[in-house]
Amino acid sequence: MSDITIYHNPQCGTSRNTLAMIRNSGVEPRVVEYLKTPPSREELLGLVQAMGLSVRDVLRQKGTPYEELGLGNPALTDAQLLDAIAQHPILIQRPIVQTALGVRLCRPSEVVLDILPNPQRGAFTKEDGEVVVGKDGQRA
Repeated sequence: MSDITIYHNPQCGTSRNTLAMIRNSGVEPRVVEYLKTPPSREELLGLVQAMGLSVRDVLRQKGTPYEELGLGNPALTDAQLLDAIAQHPILIQRPIVQTALGVRLCRPSEVVLDILPNPQRGAFTKEDGEVVVGKDGQRA
C-alpha cells in the first residue's frame, strides 16, 4: 500500500495533473475518488487540520451548490459546513494529497512537489502545456 493518498476527481484537470506528478515520482498512490467514496467527517477534519486550513478554506464554490446552500454566510459554524460537505462531497476543494511529508491542497497542482518523498523522474508538462519539471527533474 502506498504512503501517498490523493483525494481525486478524474474530471478535474488540476487533480489529473497532480496525480500524474505523483506517478512521475515513481509512486502509485492510493487514489480516493472522493465523489464515489467521500472521506468521513472525522477524516476530512483531520486533513483540514493537518493542512493548517479552516473548513471554509476547503469549500469549492464553482460548479457546486455552494451559493444555493448559502455557504458564504460567515455565521455558519465548521460543524454546519461539514454537514453540507457530507451531503454534497462536490463541495470539497481538490485535490488533497497526503504523504509522510505533509498534507496539501494542491492548487496549483505543482504544490504536490513540496510533499513528495521522491524526486521527479523526468520532465513533466501539464495538460495545458505548462512545463512544470524540466528534463533534469527539477522545477522549471
